[in-house]
Amino acid sequence: MINGINVTYVNLPPRVKSFVTQNYDMSYTIVLNCRASYEQNLISYNHELGHIYNGDYEKEEINLIENNAH
Repeated sequence: MINGINVTYVNLPPRVKSFVTQNYDMSYTIVLNCRASYEQNLISYNHELGHIYNGDYEKEEINLIENNAH
């Protein structure tokens, strides 16, 4: 069950496009790179949403999932 999805923009290194964290209340926060373009952030947002809705962050092999996504 997803309690909510928050989005924030952070000044990340250029090579980091986005990431997502699961919060203590079972909601998620998607962090987008404020240095990225609108188009790139839209792609990154959808990428992270895919991980959330696929339940990837509840799986042990998240690094393998992330590597296969690229």
